[in-house]
Amino acid sequence: MKNITVSFQGEFGAFSEKAALSFFGAACSPVPRPQFRDVFDDVNKKRSAFGVIPIENSLFGSIAQNYDLLLEYPLYIVGELKLRIHHCLLALPGTKLSNIKDVYSHPQALGQCDAFLRSLNNVVVHQFYDTAGAAKMIADEHRGNAAAIASEQAAKHYGLAILRRNIETDHRNFTRFLILSKSEKALPQNRNKHRRKTSIIFATKHSAGSLVHCLSVFAERNINLLKIESRPILGKPWEYIFFIDVDGDRKEKYFASALTALSHHSTFVKILGSYPTGKVVN
Repeated sequence: MKNITVSFQGEFGAFSEKAALSFFGAACSPVPRPQFRDVFDDVNKKRSAFGVIPIENSLFGSIAQNYDLLLEYPLYIVGELKLRIHHCLLALPGTKLSNIKDVYSHPQALGQCDAFLRSLNNVVVHQFYDTAGAAKMIADEHRGNAAAIASEQAAKHYGLAILRRNIETDHRNFTRFLILSKSEKALPQNRNKHRRKTSIIFATKHSAGSLVHCLSVFAERNINLLKIESRPILGKPWEYIFFIDVDGDRKEKYFASALTALSHHSTFVKILGSYPTGKVVN
């Protein structure tokens, strides 16, 4: 595969771009987009072959907006990647740490580096739409007393100096990214030898025990539940839709049986895809 267009949210140097390059390799042609919805639009309208989105961070949890967009758009998950997040403090070359008065980054990155930020004196912290976007702003506007929290790739791309490396509070900091496609068969099924998992969305009947009945269809067939996430249903206050990841491939007979049983206990079921369990990239 050559010249694979892959949309991601953020500027060049964003962690989502690194995830795209790590997954697709040299064939990847990253396409930066301002918002997560733009990534979904690109893939849905076939402007890009694939999209890469973050779905959860090991320290700060799930990205709710992307769960909502997975429900809204007719796209498939065809792969995943778990990326080790290394945060750096970036500034214009020649800038000293003691001269920094303002720090900019995405809210999640700021939260992940809270201990380091609290160690700085007389520094004002500012939320920004993107980690790499913050780095780009400092380079473009030539801000001498400001710094950005972003990746090493962002420093290289925008010509910034790295004042401090690995400033995240907990170094067991990983973000799970999903690979999206318009076609469920967009990637070879034997892309890697990892176990396969399946992502599903379903809504329960509004009655006692309905969620238990839905989940029991997997337990009764010895299918391991890997993750469950709930989101409110638009227009139905205090009712919820559920996202689950389960161990196995939906094409297997035992799994197909579970999905049939799930449809009997739920009011809505959407299969997001079966795909290889993602590798960890440092």
